[in-house]
Amino acid sequence: MSTTQTLILGAIAGFTIFLGLPVGRMRNLSPRMGAALSAVATGILIFLFWDVISAGVEPVETHLEAHSWAAFLGYAALLTGGFAAGMMSLVYYDGWLKTKRSTPLVGPGAAAVEEFRSRSWIETLTPGHRLALLIATGIGLHNFGEGLAIGQSAAAGELSLALVLIIGFGLHNATEGFGIVGPMSSEVERPSWAFLGLMGLIGGGPTFLGTVVGQAWVSPALAVVFLALAGGSILYVVIQLLEVCRRAALPKLIGWMLLLGLFLGFATDWVLVAAGA
Repeated sequence: MSTTQTLILGAIAGFTIFLGLPVGRMRNLSPRMGAALSAVATGILIFLFWDVISAGVEPVETHLEAHSWAAFLGYAALLTGGFAAGMMSLVYYDGWLKTKRSTPLVGPGAAAVEEFRSRSWIETLTPGHRLALLIATGIGLHNFGEGLAIGQSAAAGELSLALVLIIGFGLHNATEGFGIVGPMSSEVERPSWAFLGLMGLIGGGPTFLGTVVGQAWVSPALAVVFLALAGGSILYVVIQLLEVCRRAALPKLIGWMLLLGLFLGFATDWVLVAAGA
């Protein structure tokens, strides 16, 4: 398999995330359906959190068991630092966004300079759209790590493993589109196709970028950093989604749909395990 073929298949594996995004355009969703989608999204992200953390911790424990103390300390520092950066950067960034509010009109016939002050695109997003953006960012960091695995397998000549990873990650990423649109399902304002396309690029594009980097440069330390960043950011998003689910006041529905999302994540992961990846 040539480098070009590997990169094309890596891109396909990432962009299967677009398969679930059109659900965000569905009209007249009932509150129960909106709550169900948010809960499924939460379950998928809880699985992703476990997935990235377990993968990030593995090389740290490997060096610990081998009593390679310098390597252990280095990888442990990368893991903890990346995790803290991934979570706290979103904590501070989201806090900054919440301080931004549109200036109210000062009254009929009156015009203030503040009324014409330009606002950034992110400041105009609804809460559901903003949370979807945060989810796409966390998923994108996770998918960069997946792309690294694809590229490094191909670079090492393990073509069968690379193909299995591409198929498995492609199936896995198809469920992540539902995770992105879940928070927007209960809002009156539907996401535009352009917004959904952007979320797909943010969430799925890094799989291709990771494949490019992994094909050219094998770096376990870089993989740990991105896994840690993804874990921290996903944890913050899960906390936000759990609050959305709590406000729905439908505990039985939320419980079952959260389990469904969790099982969907495990099911796509088991495809990789069954294939020996």
